[in-house]
Parts: sequence; structure tokens; C-alpha cells
Amino acid sequence: MLIDTSTDRPDTPAPTAAGGRRRHDDAPETAALFTRLTSLEGGPEREAVRDELVTAWLPMAHRIAGRFRDRGESVEDLRQVAALGLVKAVDRFDPDRGAFESYAVPTITGEVKRHFRDRMWALRVPRRVQELRNKVRIARRDLTQTPGSPEPAPADIARHTGLTEEEVTAGLEALESFSTLSLDAEMSPDDDGYSLADTLGASDASYDIVVDRESAKEGLRRLPERERTILYMRFFEDMTQSRIAAQLGISQMHVSRLISRSCARVRADAMGGRMRGARSR
Repeated sequence: MLIDTSTDRPDTPAPTAAGGRRRHDDAPETAALFTRLTSLEGGPEREAVRDELVTAWLPMAHRIAGRFRDRGESVEDLRQVAALGLVKAVDRFDPDRGAFESYAVPTITGEVKRHFRDRMWALRVPRRVQELRNKVRIARRDLTQTPGSPEPAPADIARHTGLTEEEVTAGLEALESFSTLSLDAEMSPDDDGYSLADTLGASDASYDIVVDRESAKEGLRRLPERERTILYMRFFEDMTQSRIAAQLGISQMHVSRLISRSCARVRADAMGGRMRGARSR
């Protein structure tokens, strides 16, 4: 179980490891605990030592998480992700291969970066585009470090990164696409402002009518003349079945059967034509 411990410590000189390498204040001496951990089989004692190691190194994980603040994710969530990376580092570390800090820092950093790559995009974006975005973001930061520096053009970023201008353009577009915009977002500050949804088009039902009409033409041509006449009188002249029957000298029941049969034939021809067209594509 992870325990959230504070990273605040008294100001003390930073210890130095063998060989003159500077150690951080949040790098405790835990070599003996790691040696003990590797000698234990699974069980309560091993879990207790593992938890002790995680708790001891948790301030370092929090420090690494702090490097990624102000990127759209809360500090608490970043700390949880970094803590997960710390647990993985403790479980996989081999004490015979060097200092734990050297192994844990890239492991935790990688876990946090993976969180941003896989979880922070509102839409799934190819990894290649994500990498272009990061390169462009870093290049823009480097090129505008001097106060008063103008916003770099795509050509400037391309020269700085070795990317093509097309790749820089894709990266710049991805910079603006990290999160989605609500359809309810106001697009105008005026009193009669409108939302993003108001600017989007809608499907026109008339297109469906055109498609249905064209699909039915061939089937209508194949009908006998009397059946075409009955359909025209019923659906275009809006005549009742009884009037059609009186005009043609047949029963109303016969008119009803002819209309049903004719419509079924036209529908079958239209659906068959659509299926043949889909197979040909």
C-alpha cells in the first residue's frame, strides 16, 4: 500500500555518491533493503519490505511528477502515475546492476510520458504525430527562449529539427488538437452569440428522396402499363382506390392488390440494384 509522504525536508547539504556523483536529497540509502527483498520469497514479509522501499522512494517519484506539471493533468494524478512507475521499478530492480536511482528515474519518467501519450489525448492520435508534436513543441520553446523573439515560422522549426515543413505543419496542428472543443462552446461574445454546434451542417433529407427516386425508376419502367397507370393515379393524382376502380372498371379490392404487388416489385428491384452496386464497388 502506497503512503503519500511529503517531499519537504530540512535544508541539508546534498550527499555525494562514490565517484563524486551528486545524490538528491530524496535518494535514501536502501541498498540493504533491496538485498533483503531479493532474498525473500513471496509472502507478508516480502510485501512489507517492498512497501517500505516504495515509501522511502516516493518523494523522488513526486519530484519527477512535478516536472510534468502545467501540461493539462493534475499534480495528484501525475503523482499516482509516477508512484505506479516506482512500484514497477522496485519490482524489477536488480541490486547487482548498480544504484536504484539510476534505474528508477528513467522507469518513472517513461511511465509518466506514456500516460500523456496514451491517456491525455481526447482522440486517438497516431504515435508518429504525437512524436512530431513533441519535437515541434520543444523546437518552439528553444527558438523563443530569448525575450522578444518572434514566433518561429514552419521553415525555422524545420531547420532546427531536421523535419520537413510538411511534418512541422502536422506537428503544429497536433499542438492545437490535444483536447476537444465542446459543441456548446460559444463562438461569439455578442449577446446573440452562437455555439459551435450552430455552425455545423446537417443532413438534408432531400438527398434521400433523390436516391430513392432514382433507385425506383428502373423498377417502375418494368411494370405493366396498367399498373404504372394505377400507381400514377394513386400517388401523383392523389385519387382514392374507389375512384381508380370506378375509372378502370375493376373492383376496389383488385386495385388494392395491384398497388401492393407493384410497390413490392419496385422495392425489390431498387434494393437488388443497391446490393449489386455495393458488390461492384
